[in-house]
This record gives sequence, structure tokens and C-alpha cells, in this order.
Amino acid sequence: MLRLFILLLLSGMLAMIHSDKKDLQLPALENGLASPGKRVAVVPAEYEGTGVHHILYLPPDWDPDWRNKGRSWPVVVEYTGNRFPTSGSSGEVEGAVLGYGLSGGKYIWVVLPFVAEDHQHNEVTWWGDQRATVEYAKKNVPRICKEFGGDSSRVFLCGFSRGAIAVNYMGLFDDEVAKLWCGFVTHDHYDGVREWKGTDWGSPLANYREAAVQRLNRLQGRPVLICQNGGTREIEQYLAESKKLAEFTFVDVPVKEIFPQIPNALIIHPHTDRWLFVDSKARKQVWKWMERVSDRKINLMTYETD
Repeated sequence: MLRLFILLLLSGMLAMIHSDKKDLQLPALENGLASPGKRVAVVPAEYEGTGVHHILYLPPDWDPDWRNKGRSWPVVVEYTGNRFPTSGSSGEVEGAVLGYGLSGGKYIWVVLPFVAEDHQHNEVTWWGDQRATVEYAKKNVPRICKEFGGDSSRVFLCGFSRGAIAVNYMGLFDDEVAKLWCGFVTHDHYDGVREWKGTDWGSPLANYREAAVQRLNRLQGRPVLICQNGGTREIEQYLAESKKLAEFTFVDVPVKEIFPQIPNALIIHPHTDRWLFVDSKARKQVWKWMERVSDRKINLMTYETD
């Protein structure tokens, strides 16, 4: 009997170790209402009849009776990259994967749109109507928390490429939207680091950085995780005078080491948000950071840790 118990215990430990190394599989996009383990497109009431929409995923352990049972889940909200076929990025909310990778599929996951200037569809390149995009977040993030049991003190904002810039550009656009987030995660790019020629917001660099510093001040000490393929040195140098504004953590993501052969079945270019789908040292670092921040409670009105 004791031997059987020990064998079962060892099996459980091995299963736990294996689960840390398990490759992630993105749930297929489905029609219908949100339900456990399902990823669906949602058109909010204020955009009914248009193509403006977000993506909502509920984790496998989500319970429709969460209110009566006193349950809640962390939320990871995402902005995705520009349309960039070379890297496989469609610019569409349906193509986002970073938020799923950050949580391992265990959190409520929302991919927000960039609302186009005509308010009739999602923009796949840069911001569209900036104010409408920010207002979409202000209205829908609290709504999703209220309707699906998202813990409003544990809402992360993340983004890849264009979305990485949007973490600050949209997520810290004003004081009101800045209060939604308990932590911030970026991968490949960061607001204010480089000039974006041909845009009226990211050029010239001096003007862009002046505005970016105003956004950085809205971090108010909260945790920020900055991931970068090829190293974070440039971003660290840029933030050297801003270290007191947030709890910054930097993770080098060596995509070409994680994927010795590119292209492969998962990615076609090193500029990718799919690196979290396979086991790596970088993924372990990121998951530990997510767990640590998720275990904290952030007072979103004062930006203080309880």
C-alpha cells in the first residue's frame, strides 16, 4: 500500500514537471457565446451592426455560477501587432496569441481592437481613431470583468510589436484608462524608444519621446515586464532615467535558440509572439513573473499594493 502511494505521488510530481514543459495549443476560434475553454469574437452593443469587435477567451475552469461560488479570475488584455505578412502577423484580433501564452490559457483573455477612423471595422495598421480605441477599453474591460468574473485588481495589459507600443500609448493614454491595469507586458518594441517615420505621432523623435514620458509617469510604480528578441539593452538605456517610475523587469527572448529552425510549423520569422507556446528559460521567467504579480492585489485608484 505504501509502495502504491509513493508511485502515485511520483507520478503526480512527474506530471506536474511535464506540464511546465507542455507545448500550448491555441483554441480554435468558434461561433456562439463564450464558455469554458472557448475563444469567440464579440461585438459590443455600442458597435452592433459594424465589424468592430474583440476576442474573448474563458479558461477551462471558468464557472458560470462564479458569483454564487465567490470565484474570480485574473484577466490578460492584449493589443496585437500591425499587419506584417513577412512575420505572419495579420494585424487582426483573431491572430493574437501573446495573452494566451502569458497565462498558459489559465486567465480570462481579451484581445482589444484598434477602432478604425470610420468606426466600422478594426484597424490592422497603427491606431485608427485613438480616442475611440481608448474608450473601447474603458467601457469593455470593466464590463467583461463584471459579466464573467474577472478580478478587476488583477487585470494585465500586454502587447506584441504595434501592441507592445500600445501598452503605453493606449493603456496609459490618460489617467482614467491607466487605472485599469495591475501590470504591463510588452514584447518586441516599446513606446518612445525609436522614431516611427511617416507617422504624425511617432516622429520627430524628440516630440514623440516628450509625449511618451508623460505616459510613463502614469505607471506610478506598477510592475512592468519588458521582453525583447535579441536583448533589452536599447530599451533599458532608454528607460535609465525612468527606473523610479515602475517596477521594471527585463527578459531577453532568444527566439533563434528557442526555435533552431525558422521557418517551422509554428513560426515563419523571429519577430513573433508565439515563442511562449514552447518550453524555454524565457517562458519560465515570464510565467513566474505573471504568477507573482497575479498573487498581489493592486489598488487601482491609488496604484498601491495591498
